[in-house]
Amino acid sequence: MQQDRSTMGVVVIGRNEGDRLKRCLQSVRGMTDRIVYVDSGSSDDSVAMSRALGVTVIELDLCVPFTAARARNEGFRKLLEVQPTLDYVFFIDGDCEVVAGWPEKAGGFLDKHSDIAVACGWRREKYPEKSVYNMLCDIEWDGPVGETKDCGGDALVRVTAFRQVEGYRPSLICGEEPELCVRLRKAGWRIWRLGEVMTLHDAALYRFSQWWMRMLRGGYAYAQGVDLHGSAPERHWVRESRRAWIWGLGIPAGGLALLLAAGWLALLLVLVYPLQVIRLALQGRRSTRENWWRAAALVVSKFPEMLGQLKFAADRHRRAQSRLIEYK
Repeated sequence: MQQDRSTMGVVVIGRNEGDRLKRCLQSVRGMTDRIVYVDSGSSDDSVAMSRALGVTVIELDLCVPFTAARARNEGFRKLLEVQPTLDYVFFIDGDCEVVAGWPEKAGGFLDKHSDIAVACGWRREKYPEKSVYNMLCDIEWDGPVGETKDCGGDALVRVTAFRQVEGYRPSLICGEEPELCVRLRKAGWRIWRLGEVMTLHDAALYRFSQWWMRMLRGGYAYAQGVDLHGSAPERHWVRESRRAWIWGLGIPAGGLALLLAAGWLALLLVLVYPLQVIRLALQGRRSTRENWWRAAALVVSKFPEMLGQLKFAADRHRRAQSRLIEYK
């Protein structure tokens, strides 16, 4: 079924994405002429280049803290201001390119399933071979097909559902998409992942420090999720947060305590980390190389995730709004 171009709009968000943004905008121009780009203080030529492509541009007020959630909400409002009869909005990050035909397929799917608020697909890394960290992102995007609990930054969203829950929570500096999905599901809507590639993502991660900050941001998001929706029955990201505390702080602290009490034999506790890597690698479903890198990353990531949890706790204690945790 061919999706009517007049029922769908696009919101692109970005900050200093350069050529990645240009490729993104070119990839969505063929699906609709209702495109809004929301810029979060870029210092490159993102704004001028977007306008040259005929895209409506919003430059966020520098006096208000930037968040992706706020940017998407602003883009949504602008789209509906220009075209109030839109049925769906496709949100996409500026470092991604949409696969030709996917939004139309997703729109057709939502047309047939009126109880589904969000349709997403698989995001794939464009250059997984360029670095281990890009490869790890590609593995991360490999979510199950069918009904799911949440989506990522690229997704086709039903306008009525988005309005019902009042959009993204603008104060969140990360993890805003799963949090939106929590509220959508509480309102009776469903989230669905189609078994097709949706977008190509250019993570451009080439340094360990970038990967570390990305994992720290994830730990911060887990802590925010628990703070907002951690109670039963949802228990949003409770398990992920608990793992970060156990593996990132609990085991090292326990090992140090045992070292003081029982001597050097307590260091045997450290063996739990390589054993966990082996267990996770043997459970992997990709190539041997990918499975071992994924397993090692899952174990090591608990340390920056724990630091992200601590950062959130400190921010909450100070009642401070954290700035974006950027890794590019």
